Amino acid sequence: MSTLSVPEEHPPFPLRWITATNNEIAPFVIRTVLGAILFPHGAQKLLGWFGGYGFDGTMRFFTDVMKLPYPLALGVILIEFFIPFFLLLGLTTRVAALLVGILFTGIVLMAHLPFGFFMNWDGNQASEGFEYHLLVLGMAGSLLISGGGRFSADHRLSK
Repeated sequence: MSTLSVPEEHPPFPLRWITATNNEIAPFVIRTVLGAILFPHGAQKLLGWFGGYGFDGTMRFFTDVMKLPYPLALGVILIEFFIPFFLLLGLTTRVAALLVGILFTGIVLMAHLPFGFFMNWDGNQASEGFEYHLLVLGMAGSLLISGGGRFSADHRLSK
């Protein structure tokens, strides 16, 4: 009885998919901008930088006000803080993009959908709409499709 084997020069599918990418510059631009945009938000939640409430304040808000379970609230904080580093390095870009996509879908559904599409530029809404979040979801979707692109750890690992 013969068994199906994967050639040694190619890792199994899930690992191959995680690091597979092209040598294009566009994913590099998207992931570095997305990482730079997400980092301050994560630093607000975890460290209290940039006017944020830090870990304790954010956890209280997520668990007491938003009624998120503790593990989910912790996951949100950790994803928002650590994923930007993975994006900036281009390391496991597709996994990072998937986590950002899941996170921001949850953010839209739980907090921003009732306020409509538009940001609250004029201060005449009770909160922000979801247009910013849609941009983030589009960037994450693009990276999920393309991988990290040029200058990424994924590109080096996939060789």
